[in-house]
Amino acid sequence: MDFTSEQRLDDGVLEREFTLGEIPGTLWTPESAAPAPLILMAHNNGLPRKQSRLVARARHTAAYGYTVATIDAAGCGDRPRYAADEQARADLRRAMQAGEPVDEIFESLVGSLVAKAVPEWQAALEALLALPGIDGPVGYSGWTALGIRLAVLEPRIAAAGFFAGGYVPHAQREEARQVTIPLLFLLQWDDEGNPRQRALDLFDAFGTKEKTLHANLGGHTGTPWFEVEDGDRFFGRHLK
Repeated sequence: MDFTSEQRLDDGVLEREFTLGEIPGTLWTPESAAPAPLILMAHNNGLPRKQSRLVARARHTAAYGYTVATIDAAGCGDRPRYAADEQARADLRRAMQAGEPVDEIFESLVGSLVAKAVPEWQAALEALLALPGIDGPVGYSGWTALGIRLAVLEPRIAAAGFFAGGYVPHAQREEARQVTIPLLFLLQWDDEGNPRQRALDLFDAFGTKEKTLHANLGGHTGTPWFEVEDGDRFFGRHLK
């Protein structure tokens, strides 16, 4: 892991850019010098890690007292796109405009993205935990399909916050029964791209005995800011 830049932000958080082979990432460290739990903050659908909404969440969580890390996994941000994934996105747009079924396209696209993202996130986790000032256990926040897979594979992840606003492939819906860590599940009640009942069924499928569902009115990007603060407190109960 090579750090390429760093700056102290006005909230006291230290922001450092890094590369891990071909993987670019950002690490936010709280002002305190004491070791801090690590939270992996993942995004999907090709979004760049520097998208303003994602950065605001990460900075707020770091200021609360966590070390927060994110990467641009394969196909995200400025990284090269895969031809098959781009074709699937084009097919998806065409099908949605025509009012045709889209689950099969979503299954192919999201399944491919998860398969490519998992090993890169695992490599990042390994490198991050080798750094000084990062304490275990680890939390995960964000993209549900990826988070389910990592929660099953990675015993070092002790708690997770999932956002229900995205398609979850069949394989991960089945794996949800194996997720036994404490879970906070965020649902936007009027999310135009995520059928409400499917999200509720997924919440029911999670195998953990400690799971909480927070549902708020509004569309995909309308999650209230207080949910970020509630998420910080959730991780505080399980990581500190």
